Amino acid sequence: MKLSQGDSVVIIAGKDKGKKGRIMRVLSGSNRVIVSGINMMTKHVKRTAQAEGKIVKLETSISVSNVQIVDPKTGKPSRIGYKIDPKSGKKVRIAKKSGTVLGRTKIETKSAEKSAAPAADLKKQTQKKGGFWKKVGFGADASSEAGKGEAGPATAAVHRSTGRGS
Repeated sequence: MKLSQGDSVVIIAGKDKGKKGRIMRVLSGSNRVIVSGINMMTKHVKRTAQAEGKIVKLETSISVSNVQIVDPKTGKPSRIGYKIDPKSGKKVRIAKKSGTVLGRTKIETKSAEKSAAPAADLKKQTQKKGGFWKKVGFGADASSEAGKGEAGPATAAVHRSTGRGS
């Protein structure tokens, strides 16, 4: 994929047409990117015993065909091309409009953590806790814990009578 994380892009189609943003994440398998502040979605998180309900705004992915990189020289949308750098002999990305070399940039960890924090909170809140049967001591999880030397319902000896009645 020609786009990479940290590139400045402009949206050329869709509800956010004309807006500019920075690529936070590239989803190369599905040819989509997540751009900061673009294609926002409102997620209603249900109240739980540990946390109260809230409304979270998240960026959702947008198709690569709907974005173009911003030419660093002119500030306008441009296509991306490749050429061989004569000094290093490596293949580099260039902006087709001005011929400017586009370096691959990475987003700083602080800004990435801040933008990923609502998504992380959302994942934490939607994860399932251990079920009732695990607490009681039944199932595969309980039998693996029983081998650790803990005495519990899974390891306790149970007396069973052999006949009817008692």
